[in-house]
Amino acid sequence: SDLYSHSGNAIEDFYNGAWSPTNAKYTTWTTCYHGISYCNLLLDEFTGLTFPNYTLDVNYKAEMNQYNNYQYEARWARAYFYFELVRQYGGVPLKTTNMSATEANNLPRVSSDSIFQFIDDECVAIKDSIIKDYTDLGSLALAVAENGRANNLAVLALRARAALYHASPLFNPTNDKELWHQAALRNQELITACKSRSMSLSTDYSTLFNNDSWKNADAQKELIFGRRTAASNAFEKYNFPIGMENAGGGNCPTENLVEAYEMTNGKAIDETGSGYDANNPYTGRDKRLALTIARNGELWPNSNTTALQTYQGGANGEPISYATPTGYYLKKYCNASTIIKTTGATSFYHIWVTFRLGEFYLNYAEAMLNYTGDGYTSTSDLSMTAADAINVVRKRAGQPNMATGLSASVFKTKYENERFVELAFEGHRFFDVRRWKEAPTYFNTIKEMYITKATDGTLTYSPQTLQ
Repeated sequence: SDLYSHSGNAIEDFYNGAWSPTNAKYTTWTTCYHGISYCNLLLDEFTGLTFPNYTLDVNYKAEMNQYNNYQYEARWARAYFYFELVRQYGGVPLKTTNMSATEANNLPRVSSDSIFQFIDDECVAIKDSIIKDYTDLGSLALAVAENGRANNLAVLALRARAALYHASPLFNPTNDKELWHQAALRNQELITACKSRSMSLSTDYSTLFNNDSWKNADAQKELIFGRRTAASNAFEKYNFPIGMENAGGGNCPTENLVEAYEMTNGKAIDETGSGYDANNPYTGRDKRLALTIARNGELWPNSNTTALQTYQGGANGEPISYATPTGYYLKKYCNASTIIKTTGATSFYHIWVTFRLGEFYLNYAEAMLNYTGDGYTSTSDLSMTAADAINVVRKRAGQPNMATGLSASVFKTKYENERFVELAFEGHRFFDVRRWKEAPTYFNTIKEMYITKATDGTLTYSPQTLQ
């Protein structure tokens, strides 16, 4: 979905063929096993303590409540680390106790089925014990706000996502329908639990990725868990358009992604009757396009007083070094209010979304499509059809409902497109295409929007293949 504007970066390995057994992207491996080791250490050596010297502390009961919850948070984190490992490497060694390096290095590799079963078992074991709502602890509340911690919804979310991966072709080569059934049930369980807590999709898609999403009431309706960072403008420096002081260009959305956004009438841009105008390619498009991607002619970000010029020879376009190679810059997760100039620079918090409710409506839709064989069937234990679930996401975007009567194959293509645009830049796309085993379909070419400007100011938009 994007092309990094600087060559020689680690991201390139995922699209230039360099990722291989000899270049296994060890950072994920190292980070996850470090995390697993710390979790095992806490679980084996630092649980069940009572701290008698602190029994007279005024906050003793609240602190002990927090301390006793650590074991469930640690088990959730350990299961999450194993999900990251199995997603990337398949079967891996399963280390569930604190052990020496020699012992760990002699562990056998277990199957991906075993890892997925471990994740599921752990989530079942802790989902009713971990704190349900950190904002509603009553007399056990500490003065420090704790609503950024993993709660029971984060546990259900991990279980639901892992179940979908387990059912996917990469891990389910025999297409065992029961795995799809279980994936649908687990995603439904999370959706139901969220509804019981008055959660729903946020009204405004963009609030999910703003710096104040941790306290924004609209964003909090949908956010289940996210990774918070300290105030920083590093992300904006990496990704703001070349041509601005201290801007790096960074992750540049591809024309492949831009073309995936439908027209507001629900038709693909190449579909008969769509109304797509190649001379005005961004008119009448799904509003998520404008919320995700910065394009030529836009005033963005706020401190940029001149409309973006991503056309050839423009102030933000090629052939300037590190200018966008695709014709676009990234908006999503960038705080448009950030000032990155040396004088007067500002910084803001960021929350990188790990789980949000919108994903799980799409997960449910995928599981139901594969379980029932079409997009329009519900069952006695699964109340929504695949179309029902997708339409929840499409409604927030202002897009019309899925058409009725689509064949399973056409519905599948529409679903995969919906997932592409809704979850863009949230870390899903590469692993989605990989678990579907559909790289030859989606990862054949990278396209740019090649824009030229005539002497009379006329712009010509020409999609071209880069790679």
